[in-house]
Amino acid sequence: MEIDTGLEHKFARFGDGLTVTDDAVIEGYASLFGQTDQGGDNVQKGAYRASLKALFETGQRVKMLWQHDPAQPIGVWDEVREDDKGLWVKGRLLETTQKGREAAALIQAGAIDGLSIGYRTKRASKNDKGQRLLTELELWEVSLVTFPMLPSARVAAKGTTLDAEDAWRSIAEVFDSARQEMARR
Repeated sequence: MEIDTGLEHKFARFGDGLTVTDDAVIEGYASLFGQTDQGGDNVQKGAYRASLKALFETGQRVKMLWQHDPAQPIGVWDEVREDDKGLWVKGRLLETTQKGREAAALIQAGAIDGLSIGYRTKRASKNDKGQRLLTELELWEVSLVTFPMLPSARVAAKGTTLDAEDAWRSIAEVFDSARQEMARR
């Protein structure tokens, strides 16, 4: 049974703007405005504004995950902001965790070179080319990923509206069930 959380993902290569320092600080663009992905979606400037404001006002942070797995946080995003180009992030890999150390090593070796956002669409419209113009997104997380593409998108599940806590719980249950099933095989 597939649980529809409404969570979607978009990939972006770290690109020229990414830096990774010796103290495991990473920064770069997680999303670029005005670029249509393979799914026909185009994130518009200002799409993250309300979500970032709400997170700031409640003292919450965008999560840094490994491969979109909510059971594997690997660091913290210290800065997440929109500028004229897109969604810029700066954070620290937590090398006190095994996955954080692994992620830092993989980035430095060039094996991992991408970011992907996890979000839920709040407002969108279609243009005359059939593209979905994303004008308001609820940003949940920015992950380090193996297979980034720019422009490109991976859609997880679309549809129902769950509150964030219930959605994360549902996502975690799906991952736990998949792991258990794989262990049985």
